[in-house]
Amino acid sequence: MTDTDTMRPDAETFVHPALFYRDLDEYVRETGSFVRGALAADEPVFVAVPGPRLDALREYLGADAAAVDFADMTELGRNPGRIIAALQGFADQYPGRAARIIGEPIWAGRSPAEILEATRHEALINTAFTDRTATVLCPYDTATLPPAVIDDARRTHPTLVEDSHVRASSAYVPAAVVCADCDLPLPEPAATDVELEYAGGRLGEIRERTDAWVRGTGLSPLRRGDFVIAVNEAAANSVAHGGGIGGLRLWTAERGTAVAEIRDGGRLTNPLAGLRRPSPASSDGGRGLWMIHQLCDLVEVRAHDTGLTLRLHVSPA
Repeated sequence: MTDTDTMRPDAETFVHPALFYRDLDEYVRETGSFVRGALAADEPVFVAVPGPRLDALREYLGADAAAVDFADMTELGRNPGRIIAALQGFADQYPGRAARIIGEPIWAGRSPAEILEATRHEALINTAFTDRTATVLCPYDTATLPPAVIDDARRTHPTLVEDSHVRASSAYVPAAVVCADCDLPLPEPAATDVELEYAGGRLGEIRERTDAWVRGTGLSPLRRGDFVIAVNEAAANSVAHGGGIGGLRLWTAERGTAVAEIRDGGRLTNPLAGLRRPSPASSDGGRGLWMIHQLCDLVEVRAHDTGLTLRLHVSPA
């Protein structure tokens, strides 16, 4: 038995450990112990990890796997901005009960932009789960991930699991510090196809120009529709919350990804806006951003002195 299977939250406690592992054997031993500890305590368990490790853990658990909810994180968390809502959605199915979750948001092959947004997610999950009785264990492959990713995991997780031992992270910092560090300047595209300014009376033009442009990309009709809706929501947010005006740029990135950048004078006062499913009565301005995260494969958010920038990425596949 390892320390991992003893990590049960006390009443009204959120526990968020990073699990550092070096190979698949260590991975399934530690995560499997965590799952079996939850099942022994009659706690609901959700496992969202990349597909190959998902299969290995299922095999390790054997018959116990039938009592676990599984999801492939490469699909669920392709856009890191969707992860918090998915984890909270699982926990909310069991009000009044502790929940145990394994979520692996960063893996070898993630792009630098995806890693940056996933790091932001890891910091904000500590805020999102405040006062919720749950444990979210986040595995990190120390053999394949860059050292900087492991360093950031020490900053975003209050607790670390290394060599089967649990200890506090001396490098842990508040979410606001990590999010500020994630607001790095966005790289300029090599070229843009569309650039225009807009105000409230030009939202129809934004939709028409975006639709006309995206028809020339390799996106399927369904994904083209997703892209147009996402851009329209972002532009409407600019008008409603970003000072009434904004700027739009459109271009095609690597592997045929359609990219839209929306700039305005707004402020993101709630760092969790769009990352949690809004309630029907919500009026905090997060509904449009929530929809954008559901439609796009990556959403890059940058808060700066002059306003807010969103980059929306939709890939052909």
